[in-house]
Amino acid sequence: MDKKKVEHYRKRLLAKQEELLRSVTKSEHDGRQIDAEVTQDIADKAANSYTKEFLFHQSDDNRRILQLVDEALGRIKNGDYGSCVACQEDVQQKRLEAVPWARHCIECQEKQEQGLL
Repeated sequence: MDKKKVEHYRKRLLAKQEELLRSVTKSEHDGRQIDAEVTQDIADKAANSYTKEFLFHQSDDNRRILQLVDEALGRIKNGDYGSCVACQEDVQQKRLEAVPWARHCIECQEKQEQGLL
């Protein structure tokens, strides 16, 4: 992959990393704020519990994507970006445009989802 494309993806990954860090921090802060609210009504407690669980689940999902983004930035530093971590073939450009932190080519991703990788 040429340096211009790698730099394009690096910028996109850094922007996504910043967005995810803000989102994780906000979700954790909002979840803690809910704990601080004093509620006496059982319906309010249930709603607060649901909201807290939702925020932490969302935060967990964002953390997983953040880890993948960090790994992709590491692959850029190592010069391995754009290659499938399983088969070392090039990851399709359309796939990288859609998911710049993609670790696998489409074929290997399908195998991973089936538990074959």
